[in-house]
Amino acid sequence: MSLTRTDYIIFAVLFVLALFIWLRNTLWMTTSDDTLPILVAIPLFYWIGAPWIFRPDPQPLSINKLTLTVVLFLVGIGINSTLILAIGWTLLLWTWLSARLVPEKLGQVKKLLVLPLMAFPWISLDADRIGWWFRLSGAWATAGFFSFFGSDVTREGTIIVVNGTPISVEVACAGLNTLQSMLIAGTLVAYLTLGNTDRYWWNLPVLIGMSWLANTVRIIVITFAAVKISKQFATGAFHQIGGWAVLVLMFCMCWFIFYIQEPKQQRTGP
Repeated sequence: MSLTRTDYIIFAVLFVLALFIWLRNTLWMTTSDDTLPILVAIPLFYWIGAPWIFRPDPQPLSINKLTLTVVLFLVGIGINSTLILAIGWTLLLWTWLSARLVPEKLGQVKKLLVLPLMAFPWISLDADRIGWWFRLSGAWATAGFFSFFGSDVTREGTIIVVNGTPISVEVACAGLNTLQSMLIAGTLVAYLTLGNTDRYWWNLPVLIGMSWLANTVRIIVITFAAVKISKQFATGAFHQIGGWAVLVLMFCMCWFIFYIQEPKQQRTGP
């Protein structure tokens, strides 16, 4: 592909703005297993979107989209919203790509824009209520699970006592960074299986439900380990391993649900 001077300027602007969004609040950089999946979203976008075929006649950038991008950044900074900043960054990326890519690539790239939107930690920094709901509902489901199998269970908010062992579903158990990682993995699977169909768009909300289910299973497994082995074991290295196990579980669930919807002519297997 042949890049122009304007392309290099846009590259530089996108890079600087991305660094600004990532580094303005580093609380989301808790552990590498939470951080790395977010940072690979843009490389994934580039890899899956290839080959990048540029127009021989670059179109002018949309003034309306550029203006809206500036407004979004000003609003995002003003109200301290990482989500709005991420939307602004993604809009700037789309403004440039829609003017430079050949028309037949635009539909594919538009579906992939979910990945750069997920490349910024707006869930962990902005979505405290989502985290509280994940913790509360996860604790409720966990208490119900152990109660169903005959354990002595009491629950008060996000604190569960199973057979005399108290378990507190802490903020880390909300899995907000893990949630964003799961959504990235789910989006990738959705695109690979349903990217050539309209089913891709209406399956994206399904990822939220599967993310909740995977995270709840994580809480149940960690609680089981605390009750049957020890709290020290459950809250140590096993807790970190559980984060990766959730990603694998999410990936498998997504692959199955999307695979059964995939048009048969796209399948390479039986």
